[in-house]
Amino acid sequence: MFLPIEGLGWAPPWLATILGVVDLVIRVAALGIVPGNRRPTTAMAWLLAIFFIPLLGLALFLLFGKFSLSGRRKHKQEAINRAVMANTQDLAETSCYTGPDWVHSATELNRRLGAMPVLDGNKVEFHRDYEESIKAMTAAVREAEKYVHVEFYIMAYDFMTRDFFDALCEAAGRGVKVRLLFDHIGTLRIPGYRKLVAMLNSSGIEWHRMLPVRPIYKQWRRPDLRNHRKILVVDGRVAFTGSQNLTEPSYNNKRHRKVGRKWVEMMARVEGPAVAALNVLFATDWNSETDETLQEELVGDQWRTKAGNVTCQVVPSGPGFATENNLRLFNSLIYSAVERISICSPYFVPDDSLLYAITTAAERGVDVELFVSEKGDQFLVDHAQRSYYEALMAAGIRIYLYPAPMVLHAKHFTIDNEVAVLGSSNMDMRSFSLNFEVSMMMLGEPIVRQLRETEDLYRSRSRELHLDEWRQRPRLHRYVDNVARLTATVQ
Repeated sequence: MFLPIEGLGWAPPWLATILGVVDLVIRVAALGIVPGNRRPTTAMAWLLAIFFIPLLGLALFLLFGKFSLSGRRKHKQEAINRAVMANTQDLAETSCYTGPDWVHSATELNRRLGAMPVLDGNKVEFHRDYEESIKAMTAAVREAEKYVHVEFYIMAYDFMTRDFFDALCEAAGRGVKVRLLFDHIGTLRIPGYRKLVAMLNSSGIEWHRMLPVRPIYKQWRRPDLRNHRKILVVDGRVAFTGSQNLTEPSYNNKRHRKVGRKWVEMMARVEGPAVAALNVLFATDWNSETDETLQEELVGDQWRTKAGNVTCQVVPSGPGFATENNLRLFNSLIYSAVERISICSPYFVPDDSLLYAITTAAERGVDVELFVSEKGDQFLVDHAQRSYYEALMAAGIRIYLYPAPMVLHAKHFTIDNEVAVLGSSNMDMRSFSLNFEVSMMMLGEPIVRQLRETEDLYRSRSRELHLDEWRQRPRLHRYVDNVARLTATVQ
């Protein structure tokens, strides 16, 4: 006698019994294993996957459900944190910033979680023009005398970045030490990867892949971990950081070019002691991939240079830290807001804590606005984001849709007239848990006013979404949004 088994046709009873027992064991075991040290929403999403498709769901959980960042990397991060704390103790106690208590509370949180001190005396210039920011970085490289540190999530050797890479090669040719890092999977999926590698191999640049997934070379880890940081440091004198990757604004994608889709970004050019903090992050990632320390570049008076009057604090985050540094900072600032919150995030897929923080702020009378793309570039993330719009608008949050086909990829926000935050971090669960990110918190009304000019520009170009309009969208769209929302919590 044979019994029907889904996917196997007719099978003998003994096989059906064995598979039934295996299925039951997987489900029962999952109930006690999956929720451990995970958000309830994340655990529920994994349990649903395992219960609906047990074998496949289990395989995906084993592959993506656990962090496989090596203990060696975590120990290195902890050692660097201790060194930074010890070497900058006097700086942490002498900041001249005199803002409200809640800002000092946020800086103390960052210090304890990420080790970086609050640093006075910085000069910050924002670059929101895509091509101009690459030109500014190229100009900085051409002035290099000692070293250039380049770290970007995505790189491509194309018509817009060619001059930048030529400048790197020229710098290496005149004796400047050029070190370069890119995320392996992030860059691998961009057209032109082999061309980039060939160019780097023929140059005098020392380069490495970050978080490489190459089993044949015994390089393996959870494959969806990413180093999402964007950092350029020249001679410890000037640095760039923000949201922009090192590629042309359509990512060398024919489909993007066909519809005119380009990425809208924001970068910051920094001078002053914050450059040293950004350099520490590069050195940390370089050490993780090469075991080489960059002590010579990190010691000296870089932490004490003065170039302007902006107070900054660099905030590192990622799997190398025991806590979600960026999420904790974002929540702390949002709960502290009294007057206004303006957020620009290309992928706004909050966890429960961030959703409660932002809706609570609106419900207690804070003016809250969110800038997002009218049409995102990633199907599931875009629909997951849309699933939150109704709750956000019902709480009183104003949502502005930046017009398609452009992708508003800049990542920054302002709180009252006191705090501006810019960096590589999205406001989604991937950036909070899986990605190595860098954010820079800048304090004081003058720098907030500068970033508000960009927010005003976004508002002038965008269309406000209204709750009544959103509630009338087709039921199929609502269904897809809700399904996508489940996938966003699977970590």
